[in-house]
Amino acid sequence: MKLDSDKAYLQQLIAEGEHQQQDFKFEISDARKIARSLSAFSNTDGGRLLIGVKDNGRIAGVRSEEEIYMIEAAAKLYCKPQVEITVQNFQVEGKCVLIAEIPRADKKPVQAQDESGRYLAYVRVADENILATPVHLAIWRQKNSPRGELVKYSKREQLLLDYLALHHEISIAHYCRLARIPYRVAIEHIARFVRFGILDIGFEGHRFCYRLKQSE
Repeated sequence: MKLDSDKAYLQQLIAEGEHQQQDFKFEISDARKIARSLSAFSNTDGGRLLIGVKDNGRIAGVRSEEEIYMIEAAAKLYCKPQVEITVQNFQVEGKCVLIAEIPRADKKPVQAQDESGRYLAYVRVADENILATPVHLAIWRQKNSPRGELVKYSKREQLLLDYLALHHEISIAHYCRLARIPYRVAIEHIARFVRFGILDIGFEGHRFCYRLKQSE
């Protein structure tokens, strides 16, 4: 029976908990806040929202028509560019749960409008939506540039690699001091290395840092 299969599928997803590609929402009361989640998933690996599920995994249910209207408003009115989501309705124990699937964006950033009208980009880190850093923005800008790039390291970029060969990580501010370069130049250098697969972006203690990419 479909109801049984719906319940089994939903319980399987809930058992995964919240993670980089899944988030629980008890309800949608603010389309702009949901737009942040859509931005974060779109700019990272895509994902899904389970709407009508509490943070502890308990199924609360929602009013499907109202919630669908709100999430579509978030995707179409408060995201730039618009996010093409798909929404499915699941009936479990007499309660409605919506699953909204958000694809990974081909062209980034996808930005969300805040309460003051500004458009900001977010990324998904574990189970959190985090404001994108200048390095993320530089990576996307470089990828969107029609110009090709010659892979040639400057002395200051080589200094960065030499430092990371001896140390676990570095921040942008530390690289600025080490290489005696402006902040915007340090951002461009680090963004290029992330794009080329030389550096990884780490996030610990609510701060971003940069490390040499480990070979698999």
